[in-house]
Amino acid sequence: MLDRKAGPMVRTQAFAPDDLSAVYRAIETRRDVRGQFLEKPLPEDLIWRLLSAAHHAPSVGFMQPWNFTLVEAGPVREKVWEAFSRANEEAAQMFEGEKQTQYRALKLEGIRTAPLNICVTCDPTRGGTVVLGRTHNMRMDAYSTVCAVQNLWLAARAEGVGVGWVSIFHEADIKAILGIPDHVEVIAWLCVGYVDELYREPELAVKGWRQRLPLQDLVFRDAWGQLDGG
Repeated sequence: MLDRKAGPMVRTQAFAPDDLSAVYRAIETRRDVRGQFLEKPLPEDLIWRLLSAAHHAPSVGFMQPWNFTLVEAGPVREKVWEAFSRANEEAAQMFEGEKQTQYRALKLEGIRTAPLNICVTCDPTRGGTVVLGRTHNMRMDAYSTVCAVQNLWLAARAEGVGVGWVSIFHEADIKAILGIPDHVEVIAWLCVGYVDELYREPELAVKGWRQRLPLQDLVFRDAWGQLDGG
């Protein structure tokens, strides 16, 4: 319980080695889960722990622009899956030849198999017209909401829960299905459920779609394009 008599600041230090290792392990072994979900339902207290982790994300001007719509009903899932399927076919047509064949072989969602789906949205009006920190970049509220998604994802990994982020849909379709107001932005559709195995490396790397880039090629110092060592 928060001590109201204490000052606003608390002393801090690095985590103990085991705790530190657990944080990095969650980051490094997090995966985008599509087809490994178990049928086992998620307990309500676990769901709220994950949502609490998301709600503790940083946000511009402390506006906390996120909402979380929990979707478990079959008919709603089916409509969302149909919206995904239409968009997925459109996406497949954007690739050619072998790349299109490879794309069609990928499983890119778990909408109907995950025990829980979560639609994460951003309300840009929550902090008022002028928001501290958003005065010169109006997308900061959306970026804040993405931080909430990452918090939930890492907490889920620590809990033995898999998360898959579905992004292949027309936003208008999801808004119509869930009755989301026009001004609210859909940030993520998450498929959430227990897993007992994960890919050792990201699935798209395992299946040859794309490999992780070398970190040293992505880090500049003092100016764009200036790599370490000149």
